[in-house]
Amino acid sequence: MIKNIALGTFLLISGFFFGQNTTMSAAESKAFVSKISSETRNIKTLQSDFTQTKKMDFLDKSIVTYGKMSLKSPNTLSWKYTKPYQYSIIFKDNKIFINDQGKKTSVDAKSKTFEKINKLIVGSSNGQMFSDPEFSVTYFKNTNYNIAKFTPKSAQLLKYIKQIELQFPKDESTVSQVNMTEASGDTTNIVFKNTKINAPISASEFSL
Repeated sequence: MIKNIALGTFLLISGFFFGQNTTMSAAESKAFVSKISSETRNIKTLQSDFTQTKKMDFLDKSIVTYGKMSLKSPNTLSWKYTKPYQYSIIFKDNKIFINDQGKKTSVDAKSKTFEKINKLIVGSSNGQMFSDPEFSVTYFKNTNYNIAKFTPKSAQLLKYIKQIELQFPKDESTVSQVNMTEASGDTTNIVFKNTKINAPISASEFSL
């Protein structure tokens, strides 16, 4: 249950961008990583509205949800779903805190798959995800986006995630879209909008 929640959140976590992607050269990928790492180094907080679309083999229709993502450096992350239901998941102090429409639970996330997923999401805001030893990374580009595709190295993580794709608009340094393909073939797509960087965030955003 919690595994499905974490995966659904990260790309929870999918629709795919159908532009003509080409592989970056070694020089291009090096310049891209350097640019993102440099420009995101001073990000302390980040907030975005998001739309999440999940496609599952056994359902005819995609599941579409809406909410707000809040991130506070170094490793506190909140996903609050507001429509069509209310659901919150917070990564904080090596724990996962969940509020499922009033039912509150917590799970130890240290050294678990969830901690690795959380680390990658947080890393997407500061450029550190490119050096995460848990993933191999390949880089692509098209007219509008630079794209980083992450493939898990460990057999444990490959049981749940096949690939994670982060899309960066050419003129921006933060992620605008995340696509995840699970080992089952189910996909999750998250599109971010109205992103605010280093704006004050109320402590209530990281509590249930």
